[in-house]
Amino acid sequence: MAPPFGYENDHKKDRGTPGTTRRSLLAGVAALGALGAAGCSRVATASTVEGGDLLERLRAAGVVRLGIAGEIPFGYIDKNGELTGEAPELAKVIFKRLGIDKVQPVPTEFGSLIPGLNSQQFDVVAAGMYVNPERCQQVIFADPDYQMLDSFIVRKGNPKGLHNYKDVVAKKARFATGTGYAEIQYAVDAGYQQSDILIVPDQVAGLNAVEAGRVDVFAGTALTTREVVKKSGKAEATEAFAPLVDGKPHVDGGAFAFRPTETRLRDAFNVELRKLKKSGELFRILRPFGFTRDEMTDLTAKELCGGGKSG
Repeated sequence: MAPPFGYENDHKKDRGTPGTTRRSLLAGVAALGALGAAGCSRVATASTVEGGDLLERLRAAGVVRLGIAGEIPFGYIDKNGELTGEAPELAKVIFKRLGIDKVQPVPTEFGSLIPGLNSQQFDVVAAGMYVNPERCQQVIFADPDYQMLDSFIVRKGNPKGLHNYKDVVAKKARFATGTGYAEIQYAVDAGYQQSDILIVPDQVAGLNAVEAGRVDVFAGTALTTREVVKKSGKAEATEAFAPLVDGKPHVDGGAFAFRPTETRLRDAFNVELRKLKKSGELFRILRPFGFTRDEMTDLTAKELCGGGKSG
């Protein structure tokens, strides 16, 4: 893919800030060619069995349908037309351990993932979705398979000394972030005027804006910022930091999402996920997509749901 790390399709969006919707902000991921047709077929009608019987039905069918949103590195179709990304690759391993040999992508816009899951267009969301209390009222989550901090793209040497959102406000820096990103709300919470934020499509556009001097800083996840600046001679990524939510440092966590009735499938998924974490295999699966050991986590869905339905 032409842009570094393939970011032409990476719309991380607001991956789930408490108090925002990815969601109340715009979401826009392009449909992925003919594979989009897969979204037209629905999975079998939900069971009324306590805890759900989807796991048994998936084992019988031999295939699980994954809702993805075309977001690199979380879940996307590569230039060869193959399904990949941290979530699909993890799904391939875990569902095989659960007796389901095949995964099938169902591409959709990010904002359609939860509605699509609950209307049975696919079986599970495999898109690195951030866990937050609002979403926990609509779906149930596995425990996070990664955690994520924020980072800035700034000019080489970070001439304005921008290390967090309060710095951006205090130094009246020209600030940009992506369409629908969680970082919009983080900046607003720190005191930045939302009307003054430059909204760009993605990390590549953010990098270009910094390099061209149109803005002083672009905010994104630590993973995506550090990847996109690798070939830049004019910009760099700052050290990762935790944004403040309700005055406290906040760490986001991304996870698989399931329909609320399918607790048996979610619980079985969690068992295998914990085994992968303990053995170190989870890191080996995620590392090719730019994840570091700092992004490995013991966060639970219950913690991030804040007492919501998931847990």
